[in-house]
Amino acid sequence: MLKKKDISLVLDTLEAEYPEAECALNHINIFQLLVAVVLSAQTTDASVNKVTPELFKVYPTPFELAEAKRDEVEIILKRIGMYRTKSKNIINLAKMLCERYNGEVPRDYDSLVALPGVGRKTANVVLSVGFGEQRIAVDTHVFRVANRIGLVKEKDVLSTELSLMKRIPENRWSKTHHSLIFHGRKCCTARNPHCENCVIFGICEQRI
Repeated sequence: MLKKKDISLVLDTLEAEYPEAECALNHINIFQLLVAVVLSAQTTDASVNKVTPELFKVYPTPFELAEAKRDEVEIILKRIGMYRTKSKNIINLAKMLCERYNGEVPRDYDSLVALPGVGRKTANVVLSVGFGEQRIAVDTHVFRVANRIGLVKEKDVLSTELSLMKRIPENRWSKTHHSLIFHGRKCCTARNPHCENCVIFGICEQRI
């Protein structure tokens, strides 16, 4: 794995390369963020951004979504993967928000993961992007890039998250999450990574 000084250099370099790195899901409040992240599971952010404008126009708050008919939500979400399951989840999620939290998104990890369709990654994204907490949400990009370049050496998502939390200063967790995602999308792709154009090629453990 990379040494401590190399980790700092990697993070500095990636932050400089992707100063615009932030959540790519369009939203105007924490409720919309939560729903968008739930919808993004196994689907690209770009695809989610194509369906959420209509979704949030028809169902602007949890109270409207909680009363929605599932087949009508499915029509809106039909262009994204697993739309039937996701339609069911976001309706039930909205109902729970209304029944337990007066329509507000809870600022608590355990409460968030108890919501339908919300797992560890989604909860961490909401706490980071929505509430400004330092969190590392490990999606496919973060998992691949972090292990490939040598920030950690783990075999699963949870171990990767916990290891990153130990190896990276807490005040850099959220920014690192976004930088790794951008690097994974733009350069360190799953197939045929663009090593010849990589800004951390000289530090990365995969260097030839």
